[in-house]
Amino acid sequence: MNENLFASFTTPTMMGLPIVVLIIMFPSILFPSPNRLINNRLISLQQWLVQLTSKQMLAIHNYKGQTWALMLMSLILFIGSTNLLGLLPHSFTPTTQLSMNLGMAIPLWAGTVITGFRHKTKASLAHFLPQGTPVPLIPMLVIIETISLFIQPMALAVRLTANITAGHLLMHLIGGAALALTNISTSVALITFIILILLTILEFAVALIQAYVFTLLVSLYLHDNT
Repeated sequence: MNENLFASFTTPTMMGLPIVVLIIMFPSILFPSPNRLINNRLISLQQWLVQLTSKQMLAIHNYKGQTWALMLMSLILFIGSTNLLGLLPHSFTPTTQLSMNLGMAIPLWAGTVITGFRHKTKASLAHFLPQGTPVPLIPMLVIIETISLFIQPMALAVRLTANITAGHLLMHLIGGAALALTNISTSVALITFIILILLTILEFAVALIQAYVFTLLVSLYLHDNT
């Protein structure tokens, strides 16, 4: 069991070629564009959820921030769908890879920062030096605020990676324990299996919550810079 603990986090290959790009593109199939006058229940539910989330997330934004609506909705749908698909047996979760999460976080963070310096130059620079700061503390505060600014995309990526990876590892360990206990004690194995079911339900919630948190933090960074 130990040697296969991290097998689910290995990038899958087919005939020696990585197929992670196909896996990343697969969730887009789950959200078809409506082409009928009256949609079915699934598409109507998807549209209702997207509208509800977009209203909550874009309520704090001005006109410039609301131009990011398509980007933010695409981001939350992509992360949420990949997290949920990763809970299927023998599947691969792209959001467990720190490199991919950094590839999402850094461009989005950089876009919000560049937008802030372009449209609110003075306000953006004012974040590096709070008003009323004593003169001897100015160099130290500028360095601290600069570090905190550049650590934001790293925090976004690490938070998503750690939460998804920890959940998958815990499910793997408890599932292996339940399987090993079947030959030792059936009652203990049954209790362990019930815990595994409850943990799986929790992981479904975590998959959606982490997608919402990632997108919400990007939205807050955008709000601070528009």
